[in-house]
Amino acid sequence: MTANSAARTDRYAVVGNPIAHSRSPQIHARFAAQTGEPVSYDRILAPLDGFAATARAFFADGGRGLNVTVPFKLDAFRLADRLSERAAHAGAVNTLWIDADGRIQADNTDGIGIVRDLRDNLGVTLAGARVLLLGAGGAARGALLPLVDAGPAEIVIANRTEARAEELAASALAARAGGGGAATPGATRLGASRFDALAGRFDVVINATSASLDGGLPPVDDALLKDAGFVYDMMYGANPTSFLVHSAACGATRLADGLGMLVEQAAESFFDWRGKRPETGGVIAAIRAELAASRP
Repeated sequence: MTANSAARTDRYAVVGNPIAHSRSPQIHARFAAQTGEPVSYDRILAPLDGFAATARAFFADGGRGLNVTVPFKLDAFRLADRLSERAAHAGAVNTLWIDADGRIQADNTDGIGIVRDLRDNLGVTLAGARVLLLGAGGAARGALLPLVDAGPAEIVIANRTEARAEELAASALAARAGGGGAATPGATRLGASRFDALAGRFDVVINATSASLDGGLPPVDDALLKDAGFVYDMMYGANPTSFLVHSAACGATRLADGLGMLVEQAAESFFDWRGKRPETGGVIAAIRAELAASRP
């Protein structure tokens, strides 16, 4: 992290392919203005086979930190010299920075982003709740440990292939049991299921699949969505996602997309880099207004 008293403006960026759509520069510009930190922030389009070279060149040229988006989160994981616990568990990285010794530090802030959005911005009670996490891919893996740490009574991971959901549940259980794999008294129960075998009511349903990106839906029963206390899609856009539209049609009344998660994970990255955690409510509102203005 760079001290606030630094004479120069420190350079940060988001790396992806594609990248022109990213709202990270607007978010971090607001964070810098709010905190008074001397930060500039750009977009970098990296070749699909050239992430490591692009990142190393950025750091060699004096860049201080990078956000990493699709399809490079696994490349960033491999590039890092040191991983945070949540990055190590996720097997993917969305935040990189250079420490005082020149080593590349790495974090995954996606999970803490969703927890803060649900709990702090949306008023959703996670402690003691029964949570359904749809999907067992990278997004679910990044979210799981912070969700466990929020203290729900149970998290059920649902996936087309139950074995993959079981593996993810086992890895989180082992991480929170110090590697031994045994649950501690009062700990969150972790379960796995196929989509078509889900049963019971859930207080929170989180869509961590990418189905909404192309207008699709995870194959869950409509009654499950109707009865859910809160329905959340990690995806976001100018209009409600296909998952939220469908959930509302099923009768769900409390719903939210992942815009708040985007801003909250960015705030955690900013904290990794600068040691200051920005206020996020005003930034979420501003980006939401920009999205609304962009509708045809």
